Amino acid sequence: MPDELESRRALRELIDLLEEIDARYLDDEWSAPAFGDVYDGYRSIAHTLEGALALVFETDPQRPFFKAIATRSRKMLGDNPDALYYTAPVRDDMTYRVTGNLAGAVYLSFTVELGSEDGGYSTQTAGVLRDADFDVAADGSFEIYFGGPERAANWLALPERASELIVRCYFEEAAPAAADPNRHVPLTIDPIDTAEPVGPPVPWDDASVAAAYRRVIAFIRNRTLEQPKPGEREQPSWVSSTPNEFPKPELPGDFAFAAFDAAYSMAPYALAPDEALVMIGRWPQCRFANVAVWNRYLQTYDYAHRPAGRNRANTELEPDGTYRIVIAHEDPGIPNWIDTEGRGFGLVFWRFFMPEGDVETPRASVVKIEELRA
Repeated sequence: MPDELESRRALRELIDLLEEIDARYLDDEWSAPAFGDVYDGYRSIAHTLEGALALVFETDPQRPFFKAIATRSRKMLGDNPDALYYTAPVRDDMTYRVTGNLAGAVYLSFTVELGSEDGGYSTQTAGVLRDADFDVAADGSFEIYFGGPERAANWLALPERASELIVRCYFEEAAPAAADPNRHVPLTIDPIDTAEPVGPPVPWDDASVAAAYRRVIAFIRNRTLEQPKPGEREQPSWVSSTPNEFPKPELPGDFAFAAFDAAYSMAPYALAPDEALVMIGRWPQCRFANVAVWNRYLQTYDYAHRPAGRNRANTELEPDGTYRIVIAHEDPGIPNWIDTEGRGFGLVFWRFFMPEGDVETPRASVVKIEELRA
């Protein structure tokens, strides 16, 4: 195998990066061992590597197609039991037609991300087009456009440095939609209004394979070693640093990889083996609402086999219409349990899409599991 191949050098750079992640990101520099869950870190690297190979090794904004960002075995970037996410690369100097179908989703939106080309991490969410903003036929089908000259309807601009479309498809059902490997939202994307027909790409060669490996390297590096260390990140107002205490849900603005029209609230939980976190509140009027649990690496717990979240369709309400959702290490024998899998520390994330008015802040208290059983 000739050493002068650029693709071989790029592969070795990827191997070097994984060794650096092992030595630094999954060691004391990022406080990985301090939480007792460093195995989660190693699993998250496997999922991130898979995501990088699946999403950016082969990517072409001139010939794009939609790919699933997360699956039940590829968890990253704050995935969700009740949602399917898709991505496609775009260029700000091109025009695209997207056709699709809601396929039962109660909420579907497209956001435009900036700066994520070549495996980069989005710097800003620069626009959103929701199913409420475009025409949807009675059978759920739609046709919309991105980029090019402004259109009167069913269109969204692609500003400078537009690099990616992210599609959020939310389902509010008793069973988590993301656990079903056969659940799919049909989406196609085609470039239009090009000066010349888009023909087949040039065949792969040493340079293009090397460039693909380096996109993978960038994807993994900016989601690990280029992320702030614990305590260094300036958190938005809707993120709490106090365990078991939720901030007021708020819209995220143009926060990267966030939805413009979803009120978010997040806090860590910290529980002893005999404790439970009881969360009380009232679901708002909105298009979609749920709560889910993540590990520190923004991966959902095992929603395919355990209750790892709750939405309005699988939450049993109290007589006064409020919810009481319980996070605990074992089933407390009451409705609306979320399973921690025995993890004493994790993250709790609330989403409320297109809420009408203010969203009531979830109230939380730590109690003994035996008290709940009594």
